Parts: sequence; C-alpha cells; structure tokens
Amino acid sequence: MPGVDDVIATNDNTAGGVPAPADGPTGHGLTAAPATGSPRPADNQGRTGSAPAAAQGQAGSPPGPAATQGQASGPAGPAGPAGPAGPSLAATPVAGHAPDPADSTSGPAPVGGPPGPGPAGGTHAAATHSTPNPAGGQGQAGRAASPAGGQGPAGNPADPADPAGGRTLGRGIVTGLWGRVEQQDFRSRIRGTLLGAALGDALGAPLAGLSLDAIRAAHGPDGLTAPAAHGPDGLTGPAIAHGRRGRVTAATQLTLFTVDGLIRAHVRRDTGAWHPPTDVHRAYRRWAATQHDWGPDERRKDNGWLAQQEWLYARRDPARACLTGFGDDVLATLDQPKNPAARGAAAAARSAPFGLLVGWEPALVLQLTVECAAQSHGHPTAHLSAGAFAVIVHGLIRGDSLDAAVQRALGLLGARPGHQPVTDALQRATAAVTQGPPGPGAVEALSPGDAAPEARDATHSLAVAVYCALVAEDIAHGLRLAVNHGGDSVSAGALCGALLGALHGETALPPAWLAELEGRATLLELCDDFALEMTQGPTLHGPSASGSASSPGWLARYPSG
Repeated sequence: MPGVDDVIATNDNTAGGVPAPADGPTGHGLTAAPATGSPRPADNQGRTGSAPAAAQGQAGSPPGPAATQGQASGPAGPAGPAGPAGPSLAATPVAGHAPDPADSTSGPAPVGGPPGPGPAGGTHAAATHSTPNPAGGQGQAGRAASPAGGQGPAGNPADPADPAGGRTLGRGIVTGLWGRVEQQDFRSRIRGTLLGAALGDALGAPLAGLSLDAIRAAHGPDGLTAPAAHGPDGLTGPAIAHGRRGRVTAATQLTLFTVDGLIRAHVRRDTGAWHPPTDVHRAYRRWAATQHDWGPDERRKDNGWLAQQEWLYARRDPARACLTGFGDDVLATLDQPKNPAARGAAAAARSAPFGLLVGWEPALVLQLTVECAAQSHGHPTAHLSAGAFAVIVHGLIRGDSLDAAVQRALGLLGARPGHQPVTDALQRATAAVTQGPPGPGAVEALSPGDAAPEARDATHSLAVAVYCALVAEDIAHGLRLAVNHGGDSVSAGALCGALLGALHGETALPPAWLAELEGRATLLELCDDFALEMTQGPTLHGPSASGSASSPGWLARYPSG
C-alpha cells in the first residue's frame, strides 16, 4: 500500500520534489516524484484510485478548470492565464453563501498544499498571487449545488448571482474566495468537532469500566444524562471522573496534540521539510512527556505553546499502547507498526483533526490517518477504524450528509487489507437505524458490554458512534446514547461528539455542558489557531518583504525546528 508520500504532488514548482526532512525516516517523506501528463478528474465518489494526486488537488491544490468541472482534461495545450493559487490543506469554506469579494484580500497562496495543475496541465508559478480556490476543485459527489440548495448536475456553470464566479459544491462548500462568512463557518465546524469530542470524552469518563446494569444502578434507569447528573436517590452527588466534573481523559489530550502537530506540519513547509507523519509523531512525543513530567520543561525549545499548558500534565487513563508507542523517537510504518496486536479505539479517538483537512482528497486523509494511528496501534482493525472515522469527519466538514460520508468511507476501505471488521461495523451501524427505536439495547448490540476487555476493539466504538450520530435528536441526546453502555464509553462518546459537532457546528453544543468542560479555553484557542493556519498561513509565517517571518509570535507558538 503506498504511503502518503507516494500520492502527494511536489511543492516547489520545479521538476524535483521537496527533499525529505533530514531527521525523517527513509521512505516516509511527503515528497513523491512530480506527476507527469495531464491530470484525470476525480470521480464522483472520490474513491481510491479515482485520480492521481495532481488531478484531485490532494494537499489542497485545485486542478485546472476542466478538472474542476469533473471533465477529463486532454493533452496539454498552450499555456493560458494562470489559474487560482492552490489552497491550504483545509482551505475549503463551508458556508452556503458566495463570499463578498470585498471580504477577500490578495496575497500569496496558502502553503497548505503543493500547487495544482494549471489550465494547460502545468503548475502555477510560485509568483502567482491570488486568494485560494478552496476545496481544490473537488465537487461533493461531483455535483454543483443549485441556488436553492439543491443538487444540480455535474459540470453546471456557476450561478450568475454568485459574485465570486465560483460553484457551490455539496452543502455549502464554495469553490471561490474565502470571505468572512466562509471563514466563520469553517471555524465553527472546527470548534464543534473538537469541543464535541471533548464533551463526549468527559461525559463517558465516569462510566469507564461499568456495565449497563452498574450504570443504571448508579444513575437511574436512563443512565448518565448530563455531566452534572445525580444518582437515583438524588444524594449521591454529581458524576465525577478524575476528581471533578467535566474532566477529560487522554483522548482529548492526544486530540489537542494532533492539532498541534498538523499546524506545525504547515509551518515546517517554509523550511523545505514536508512530512506530516513526522510532525504528528513529534507532537505525540510531547504528549508523552506530560504523562511523566511534573510540568512544562522550559529547557525544551520545541515545546511551543500547547506543551506549556500545565493542566495537560496529568495522567488520565491513557491506553498502554499509546504510552509504549510514543515512548521513543522511532517512527513506525504500516509495514512495521508499533504494537501490532493493539486493537483498541484510542487511536481513533484522537483522529478527528485529520478530518478537518478538507482540502485533501478523502483517500489521502485515510492514508495519513492510518499512518499516524499505526504509531501506537498496529492492528488493522485499530488504524483502519481511525482512518474511516477521519474520512467521515472530513465528509461532514465538506458538507456531506452523515450517511453519504459513511458510504464514502466504506468505498475507500474496500481496497485496504484487513478492512472487513471495520466495514462490517459501519454496515451494522447503518442497518441498526431501521431496526427499531434508538435505545441502550440497540447500542449494546453494537458494543457488547459483556465482552471481555481484550475482546473489545475499535470497531465497537466506531459502530456505536456512527449509530448514535445517525439517530440523535440533538447533540446531547446522541452523546447520552453513546456513553450509556457496557463498552468503551469514553471512546464512543468522543467519536460521536466529533461527528455531531462537525455536522452541526459549535452553536449546537449544549451550553451547560460546555460550562463544565475542563480545558475549554485551551480547546477554543487551539481551534482558532488551526482555522487561522488553514486560511491565513502565509500571512502568519511566510517570508515578509524584509525576508523575516511575518509573525515571529506565531513561530514561537508553533516552532518549526
């Protein structure tokens, strides 16, 4: 199976690729040889093998106009006018409105992805200055949305009323300029995803290790219904885990460091090094330090901002596979993963941020996620569950329905060795929706509470999360369903919260629960930093006219070394 480096196009607008980082392992760098020939368009489902990276705008680069409309491009002709510059890895607005041109500013193309092919099949020149064409020209199922929000046929021209002259793809993704509305909606979905995951994590933490009968005995027939829930007699006090109400576990800690690693991967591109698995692994190594150090070590030059947060220096039931997997600097591969027998859901529970890279093709999101998941969980059941989950989040952020996002994940999984348990779990989750009213019984059937701990794996949590998100009346209802069972309540809650948050955005999150959430300020700040990096990266750390970094403060928060 090719690695991420085998499917990402070059970054330097030259015939050669970006050199692999000097400290990165051989065979991992995101530095594949340049694509040759004219690109093929992505197919309507974006499935594995549908088009080469150059055609699909992987790492956020849009194809030329023909590929953008889902039409096959012919032989390269004379070079025409330069196309729009390639967007960042996630430079895809998710609002359903065409941006106001006045909201957009000209500037260098974001560095989130290598430049895409231009109109004649060549790459855009490095000197091209324009606002990015978000989404890399990728249509949701290859269709343009009608002005009323319905789906039009593939390749329809842009609505004349669209002042940006772009197309709306799927539900609310505009292939045009980044305006205020688009940036605000993208940020809301980032916040919804990560805060939702943390809420599910915190809600499920008090129930870890309990059977459904034990949960009902402690919290009543409906189980735990809110972070401040009381026992059946009203006198047993709030549901508390790790010493206080609303505290998160290692799942949220690792999710934060995943975001940190992805931001630094963007920043490090300015140094000529481009290998996200290395940057994410380094972030996980910084998390590992929080599990044994008393507090931040100011002697470490690479700590940056996140590793200085003292509240993160606490051990919150981390999976043993995470402690051993991140215990050294060795970067695993899919051929030689860490902990090849580890089947748990901890890798999936930290993988929502990969789905926020909406400028990537889904196949590349899957590949990057499984490579990073294999750093701690080497069994295919575990790292493919993480990859499928990230692809579903990716689809939701880009505007797919939850069912469509699941179907896309199923299509991508089919080409992966060892995918059958994950595929079966997703199919069970979707089938359960039509088999009766939602309730603990349906959830228990997807994640047997009487199974021995060693028999539980990531597919159980993934199935529960997808089912609960499909049947949820609102976010609170979905999270209650996701945690009140005898399986892995923490992972199922975190996965379900991320799915519902990506689908509905931050304003749909229960405010009373947010008020109790540990680390909310850190989560919000990191979400906003991620949105800034995805949409405004070049203005933060690209070279200025004087040759120095545009924002030294940003590089202090996210060091590139």
